[in-house]
Amino acid sequence: QVQLVESGGGLVQPGGSLRLSCAASGSMFSINNMGWFRQAPGKERDFVAQIRWTDGNTGYADSVKGRFTISRDNAKNTVYLQMNSLKPEDTAVYYCAAKTALFGPYKYWGQGTQVTVSS
Repeated sequence: QVQLVESGGGLVQPGGSLRLSCAASGSMFSINNMGWFRQAPGKERDFVAQIRWTDGNTGYADSVKGRFTISRDNAKNTVYLQMNSLKPEDTAVYYCAAKTALFGPYKYWGQGTQVTVSS
């Protein structure tokens, strides 16, 4: 019903910046939140940031507060993740996700985009 496609990943030096995009298509009427998750090799998929679709309320993991900013463009059905002051530990595959209930599970997932932070 909802398809998500991430883009914008790549290689960046420590301290650099990168902006990820997530383009959504299909039915958006029931989407409550959209978010970003990441998974490093050998580790579990972790929450990074989320945004409430209707009013733009945001939330962040402690590890990225003050460095990452999630935003949305309702007209374009697109969510962004601006990543500043990147650290090597930010290296991971970043996934876009969407859910239909605030306290429910994330239901829709993109394929992911690789972010590598290295000198």
